[in-house]
Amino acid sequence: MMDEKQILVHCCCGPCSTSSIERLLKEGYEPILYYSNSNIFPKLEFDKRYEALLIVANHYKLPFICDVYQHDQWLEHIKGFELEKEHGKRCTLCFGFSMSRAYEYATSHNIPYFCTTLTVSRFKNSQTIFEVGQQYDSFVKLDFKKQNGFQRSIELAKELGLYRQQYCGCEFSRKN
Repeated sequence: MMDEKQILVHCCCGPCSTSSIERLLKEGYEPILYYSNSNIFPKLEFDKRYEALLIVANHYKLPFICDVYQHDQWLEHIKGFELEKEHGKRCTLCFGFSMSRAYEYATSHNIPYFCTTLTVSRFKNSQTIFEVGQQYDSFVKLDFKKQNGFQRSIELAKELGLYRQQYCGCEFSRKN
């Protein structure tokens, strides 16, 4: 049986998740956090972001799922676009990789909706993320940078003492 208030939240990191969760709770959703970020490199960086998200999950007392780290599969998915500039086709493919995994998890676990915290970042184009998400009937278009979401995420990250990364995640964004 589906709980119509549940939403699987693809979380890119702890800081971006904070204000997104706050908003979802205000809007009456029951968030289930889903960390699926095979794009992140190196594995040590993946682990740091995972630990920050655990702090957030514990703070809000929310269920938390960590997907298997499969960087090789992600590299295969974006193959041919490694040299693209940030915000180009590689990023769109990357969004699709993570969101397809979130969709598959939500569907297989009878979670009626999913969204992504990627839209909270002032460095991400929410419209591009929405275009990727539109292919999934259970995707909820939430622009978390609205309602001062990005600034609030910075405040909450400081309050919780969260690790804040210096690049998007993949080795290609790290070089930029």
